This record gives sequence, C-alpha cells and structure tokens, in this order.
Amino acid sequence: MVDVQNQGAAADTPLAAAGGERRPVIEARGLTKRYGRHTAVAGLDLTIYEGEVFGLLGPNGAGKTTTILMLLGLTEPTAGSVRVLGWDPARDPIEVKRAVGYLPENIGFYDDMTGRENLLYTARLNGLPERDAQERIDSLLTAVGLEGAGDRLVRVYSRGMRQRLGLADVLVKRPRMIILDEPTLGIDPAGIEEILRLIARLAAEERVTVLISSHLLHQVQRVCNRVGIFVGGRLIAAGTVDELSRQLARSAPFVVTVEVQDGDPGRVESVLGRVEGVAEVERDGTAWRVHCREDVRSAIARALVDNGLALVRLSAHTYGLDDVYRSYFEGRATDGKRAPGQAVRRPA
Repeated sequence: MVDVQNQGAAADTPLAAAGGERRPVIEARGLTKRYGRHTAVAGLDLTIYEGEVFGLLGPNGAGKTTTILMLLGLTEPTAGSVRVLGWDPARDPIEVKRAVGYLPENIGFYDDMTGRENLLYTARLNGLPERDAQERIDSLLTAVGLEGAGDRLVRVYSRGMRQRLGLADVLVKRPRMIILDEPTLGIDPAGIEEILRLIARLAAEERVTVLISSHLLHQVQRVCNRVGIFVGGRLIAAGTVDELSRQLARSAPFVVTVEVQDGDPGRVESVLGRVEGVAEVERDGTAWRVHCREDVRSAIARALVDNGLALVRLSAHTYGLDDVYRSYFEGRATDGKRAPGQAVRRPA
C-alpha cells in the first residue's frame, strides 16, 4: 500500500522542514481572479495549517470554486500569490496535483466499471504497483463503507455511494491534502451525517489536511477546526466558530431569551419593554427575545418577579455560526470589508 510517486514527493516537498512546528499547507496572499470586468476572487489572504479541517463557507457564486481551481493550478490568478505544500500551482501544477486529492461537486466515474475498477484506474494513473493498489483499495472500500458494493457497477450507485467512492478515490494516492467541493450536496440527512463522520474519521486516520467548500453552514461546522466566511469574492472572516462567536458577541446587541410560566403575552411584553436598557422585545414561540443596550438580566428578572410573573428561564443568547454568517453577509459594507458588529442585523 505504498504510493511510490507520492513518497518521493512528500520527501522532496518544499514544505518539508525540521522541527515539527505547525506548518502552513496553503498560503495565499492577495490572491485575485478576474474574468473581464467581473472579479470572482478579490485579494484573498488565507493560511491553512497541516492537519487542519478547514471549512470555506459561503453562498453559491461567492468565489469558492474559483479559489479551489487556483489552488490546484487549473486556472491562473490575475494577481497575488499562492503556495500549496510549498509549490506555486501555476508553475508546478503536476507536483500540486500529485500531492493533493480533489473531490469536485459533480463527481465523474466510469458507469460501466465497478467501484473497485474505477479506483484501480486511478491507482494506475498515479503509478501505484498493482499489488499495493489492490491492498490500498480493499482498505479504502472498507473505510468508506463500500466493502459490499465495490464489485457493483457504478451506474447502480446512489448519490451517497458515489460520494463515498469519491472520498476513496481522492485517498488512493495517499495525498497530503484533500479538497472537497460541496461534499454533502444532494444527499439525504442521514447520508449527510454519515459523510461528515466519515470525513472527520478519515482526516484523523489518514492524517491529511482537509479543505471543505460548502454553503451548508451548520453541517460543515461540526467537522471543521476553523472556518472562513467567503462572500462576494472576499474572505471576510476566519477562525474557530467560538472565536467568531465571541467576536460577534462583543460587538452585537446583547440578546436575552426570557420564558415565563402562564403569563399573559401582552403583559409580559409590556413589563419587559419598560426595563431600562431594553431596546426591543419580540415574541419567539413560547419565549421572548429581548434586545438590550447592555447586560440587564438582573433588572429583567426583578421586573418580572415584582409584577407577579413566574420566571422559568432567562439566558443570554449564544451566537452560532448562522448568526456570525448573517452578520457579515447581510450587514457587510459595499466593499466587502467591515468589522464584526457594524450594521449587524439582530438575530431572528
């Protein structure tokens, strides 16, 4: 199970260095791609480190796929620079492709071949000896849950099975990094859960760096060490979900969720609205979401109790990735750059 070509590439890569410090796998500085007057990617600065699972998140048309194409050397940047495992993809595209596995949004396989035959074809293209390739394929089919379907024709595979086969396909050559473009698109919820767990497990077991491009925020955030929010061709925020949430919480309105027992809705809303420091009160199912200019939870609790209302729950709103994304995407400045919290829309 040895990829002769990739063994050599790994040993000779410009990224290789003594030490064991956290090393960058991708380094982009000012990376820009224009098509005529349209700017698909504008001034991208991005660093992804060895061993990370990084989520590149944003709506369709944000420039994520164009960024991936530049990383792989499949399209040349208009301006800026990028290094992948130490190589310039525009100058050394073969070296990059040899060390990086890519699963595109629309996976192409030979439908009149079995899953195993498709994987063997990829192994041969990458120069794996036949015996090593067969052992590697057996191992990967088991790892992706296709051990019982490897000898079926791919034309009978479901979308989820094709995604699993795609993951095996990008791992055949033992890449140092894999790039997955919308890996859960078109899969049912149960299949999505399986694919995400599989990505997390393979990242840990195969010890590869993973870049996932997606517009499905809440799904991908569970397997990513860090995420980057990509909007209008610009990377406008990057960090762990906790870091981005704390950053938003420091600048966004303070929001409190309040629930009372058997309270008249009109009366509850009236009491909450009279508390000093409360800017807005809105009904949220059986609870109320209270937007405050500062932390006035103690005053809210006191007002409810003083008015004979039984307080069941009072908690500060925790900002999740959806809130972070909304704050940047819906409130960003016209140039695509602004600090978190500027013109932030209150969470719905």
